[in-house]
Amino acid sequence: MALVPNAGPSQGAAAAPAAGPAAGSDKVAILLPLSGPRADIGQPMLQAAQLALDAPGAPTLIVKDTGGTPEGAAAAAGAALAEGAGLMLGPLTSGETAAVAPIARQANVAVLAFTNDPGQIQPGVWPLGITPGEQVRRLVTAVQAEGKSRIAAMLPDSDFGRVMANALTQAATVRGLPPPNIRQYEPNMASINQTARDLSDFANRRGPIDARIRAARAENTPDGRRKAQDLAKEAIPPPPFDALLLGDVGDSLAEIAAVLPYYDIDASLVHILGPALWANAGGRGGQIVGAWYAAPDPGARAALAQAYAAKYGAPPPGLADLAFDAAAIARVLAGHGYSVGALTQPNGFSGVDGWLALEPDGEVRRGLAVFQIQRGGGARMLAPAPESPTAPGA
Repeated sequence: MALVPNAGPSQGAAAAPAAGPAAGSDKVAILLPLSGPRADIGQPMLQAAQLALDAPGAPTLIVKDTGGTPEGAAAAAGAALAEGAGLMLGPLTSGETAAVAPIARQANVAVLAFTNDPGQIQPGVWPLGITPGEQVRRLVTAVQAEGKSRIAAMLPDSDFGRVMANALTQAATVRGLPPPNIRQYEPNMASINQTARDLSDFANRRGPIDARIRAARAENTPDGRRKAQDLAKEAIPPPPFDALLLGDVGDSLAEIAAVLPYYDIDASLVHILGPALWANAGGRGGQIVGAWYAAPDPGARAALAQAYAAKYGAPPPGLADLAFDAAAIARVLAGHGYSVGALTQPNGFSGVDGWLALEPDGEVRRGLAVFQIQRGGGARMLAPAPESPTAPGA
């Protein structure tokens, strides 16, 4: 359960000088909604952080309540800096992080935020939530390892869909793959149907067969009619892609699941990919049997779940993992300072959900496993998470 650096402080953290007086402080602030409508989230996250710091040599933890608002987060950050914080853990949301970032930047203090909004990625601010970009990168690597190179995407016309589209374009470029064909649709069946038809090039794939059927029928003979019947059973060519990224859940996903076979997008030939949201029953990912998604190995957090339940009498919520890892990073680096060099050591850290590595630009890389949705529900692991940031597939 303990988070440790893959390269010890003597190799990574100690080698980098502190970025400023505050960054050399062993006081660490945690900014959480401990009051207001999100207190039920903030309280267990605080408990997880305290559990991570329950060890000799841990830094002093300064606890600040954001109230769950950007204004509250900004005030909490200012108060924490006044008390000498050299690192900030949190806040929780994208809006709160945006309010805290300039305050922390002016003080030269790093932020390990708990949001998964890629819009908050910037030097000195690392969103620890698992972003769509991390998931898409892992999936692209996995399908490329299977010999797939032509990736398309059918995504909702939403902020989430656009984030996934950008992530796919970037991942394909990094992996040296052709530019992906990306189409977005409105939240209605007509738009979904037309998008699937256009993306799969169905008219051109089916058109030649239909023309031959019409010609056979035009013969107006028994032989022509038999020929037309045989042609109607003939398989059409595959679509112009061998992997397809989806981004929807719920009713829209069910509609897509019904449309794909109609346009001869055969799951035995085309790898269907999607978000980690499909791991939840509410995501209705089971509509796409055989589809892949990338997520942490749920077994990796067993030690945290056991320790947390033993101390607090209840299992930890998923977001507790982020608070535990952020606090554990602070504990590991205590005494060495929280400079950019210390935080971005190349081998990263071994966290509750697998390794994570902080990049100088604010991006977070994680070791994610790949899962396949099974008939009847549930998923099986197809590929484990890479063992380190330098391992193949990382």
